[in-house]
Amino acid sequence: RLTLAFGNLEAYARWDPADPDRSRYVDEDFNRVWADEALCGPRDSAELRRARVLRPFVDAADLLLDLHSMREPCEALMVCGADGRGGDKGVALSRQLGVPGVLLVDTGHPSGLRMIERGAFADPRDARTAVLIECGQHWERAAADVAQDTLLRFLAHAGALDDGYLRPRLQALTKAQTPPAPRQRLLRVTEAVVAHSPGFRFARAFRGLQVLPRAGELIATDGALRFHAPHDDTVLVMPSVTPPKVGATMVRLGRYEA
Repeated sequence: RLTLAFGNLEAYARWDPADPDRSRYVDEDFNRVWADEALCGPRDSAELRRARVLRPFVDAADLLLDLHSMREPCEALMVCGADGRGGDKGVALSRQLGVPGVLLVDTGHPSGLRMIERGAFADPRDARTAVLIECGQHWERAAADVAQDTLLRFLAHAGALDDGYLRPRLQALTKAQTPPAPRQRLLRVTEAVVAHSPGFRFARAFRGLQVLPRAGELIATDGALRFHAPHDDTVLVMPSVTPPKVGATMVRLGRYEA
């Protein structure tokens, strides 16, 4: 059985080219509400109402692909799950798909559970697997091509498409995209930088997957707090450009392992 679902429909309906961040969400981040404590609790929001509708389909899935795009330009990356909570089986699935070039294993988000971390997906002993691909910047045509390419590979892996259908479509999409990386690299997050106040500020403009070669380089300030690169070749994963909210992850720090 194949289920296709749109995510945050109310947020999508708010799209305004003059204010693109308005469609990020309505009340709260749709990908932080997937713990039972939130879904089964008394709280109410547009995102919780939508997640409660989708929960039976998410919980019934053996394989799940969550398609996302990003606010700022960045190479496509696959979020394979949290370290020790399904990340390794997410990496294995992504290697079978062969895309994208960067495979991310992270620490999750303090502000809430993501869809790919829900239930069996986070259990290393359970074969059910979920991955999340960040396809590129929201309004880039290339992000749509990455999404379609990944979806085709995912459906073929699941046995939903035969090779005769798959191959010509992948070839057409490959011509339209930047050539894929010659090999996939595993990027493991070592820590998350969380805003402690609305005064959080990055030390300078950073881009996604930027590498800081030396330990100790200043990354951000937050009142009296200072955040520095914890080790040589620190990779900045998706630094946030939205106004800081207390408890929100502003950037994740990691290193390439392979």
